[in-house]
Parts: sequence; structure tokens; C-alpha cells
Amino acid sequence: MKKNDDGHIHISLPGTNASDLRGKQSVRATFKLTEDAINTISIVSIHLGIKQKSLFDHLIEDMHALETIAQEIEPREFKHQQRVQKTFVLSRKTLMSLEKVCRNFNASRDILVEYSIQRLLPVIIREQERHRRRKEILKELEAFLHQGRKILERSKRLLGDEDMVYDRLKRMMGACTTTYEHVADYIERGKVIETFKIDSD
Repeated sequence: MKKNDDGHIHISLPGTNASDLRGKQSVRATFKLTEDAINTISIVSIHLGIKQKSLFDHLIEDMHALETIAQEIEPREFKHQQRVQKTFVLSRKTLMSLEKVCRNFNASRDILVEYSIQRLLPVIIREQERHRRRKEILKELEAFLHQGRKILERSKRLLGDEDMVYDRLKRMMGACTTTYEHVADYIERGKVIETFKIDSD
């Protein structure tokens, strides 16, 4: 860090150049994808709270994985699937990586994106199981609250509402109720993952 003659501080940022910055610019790209692929990236984005652009960057900037897909895909299978046009926002660098692999392997851009999105399926399977377990925990928490309220009512009846023990129990139950509401709301918002069906074929 140096101070220039005009009094301004000059900071050098190593590894940063115009090319890097341009690569992070957002661009729009339209692909023809199956409904399953569109739903997959949408559900992962909503359920995990990750922007679709970030998901594309993660999936497609992995050049090794992209090249592996390009070598193994079967275009004939893809032709028979119903597809719709969908526009996504992604980084310029991601789009350049995609187009480079398409050129090098003479592969379809749409097919590469379709199969890249399929890499998210294990994430959905794991999240579906976690969602199921969260619902089990919520039921247990509900039973815990029910029992806690019974204890609170009994303490009030035996000790009175000005007793220190009753006061502490009341605060505890207030915090537990708030936690239950937060957990229930989180699970309700995550119900979108219940509707996703994994094709077993």
C-alpha cells in the first residue's frame, strides 16, 4: 500500500485484472431443456437458498466434469425428449467454458447443460431424506412443547405465577415455542422438495 503525491492511497490487488472481472459479468443464455432439468435446478436453488447463477457456475466451470460428460453423452437419447426454451443468468466465464467444450468435442450446448444439471440429483435425494428427518424432529418437538405446557400449568397451580421457578419455566417455554415456529416455517418452505420425483429408470 503506497500513498501517492496527491495524498491518495494506492492499493495493489494481486491476481485481479480486467479479464477476471469481465469473466464475472452476468450474461443471459437460452437453452432447450427438459422439464425435469428445469425443475431440478429450480428446486435446488429454492430449497438450499442458492442463486441459479451460482449453481450454473459451480456445475459448468468444472471443465473436467464437463469434458467427461461431453465424451459420454448419447445425443440420440436426448432427441426423443420433450424440451422447452428457458433463459438463465450465468457468468460470462461459465458460458465461455461451456462453448469451449462444445467446440472441442463437437457437442450440443443444450445436451451438456442437461446432463450437467443431472449432477444435482444426488443433492436432491440427500435433501429429501433430511427433510423427512426434520419432519420427524418437528413431531418430537411438538410433543415436547405439549409436555412442557403441562408442567408450566402445574407449576403455576402449585407455586403461583410470581414464583421464580414458574417465571423461569415460562421464559423457557416462550423460547421453545419461538424455536418450534421457526423450525415449522423452515420445513413448510422446504415442502417444495417433496414434490420432486426422481426417475428410477
